[in-house]
Amino acid sequence: MPTLKQRTLLAAAGATVAVLAVGAPASTAALGSERAKAPRASSTAARGAPYIETRLFFGTERPDGGPDVTDRQFMAFIDRSVTPSFPSGLTVQDGRGQWRDSNGTIERERSYELILLYPAAEAHVHDPQIERIREAYAAAYAQDSVARLDEPTLADF
Repeated sequence: MPTLKQRTLLAAAGATVAVLAVGAPASTAALGSERAKAPRASSTAARGAPYIETRLFFGTERPDGGPDVTDRQFMAFIDRSVTPSFPSGLTVQDGRGQWRDSNGTIERERSYELILLYPAAEAHVHDPQIERIREAYAAAYAQDSVARLDEPTLADF
């Protein structure tokens, strides 16, 4: 059976593939003798300042056989371990992950996705804070890991 880290990474990879498939630009097919037209460049200027979007994926099943992490426990963890480092805001989303275990069985698990958005210039400050969050959750709830995904973006508030 794969570790929670492997399961979480597979779930994150699946989510990334789904996002890319939905968001990929569509090409224009040629009809009859007409030629396919190239997509026009956007006339909208990029807005916002450089930010980093970090997404963390938290599993709720405990590999040690203990009870699943409850909503109340997870939100208490957010209040205690995340909010002090990110008081300006964050987003928590419920999730469902799945992976194929070593026997070929599809396993499913309730999960949480935490989205953090912070100025790119502050990445050096937030990186160790995020790593402490991952380590604290893994230790508190007997998890193999917490998956992390970082992407540069522009944000305008």
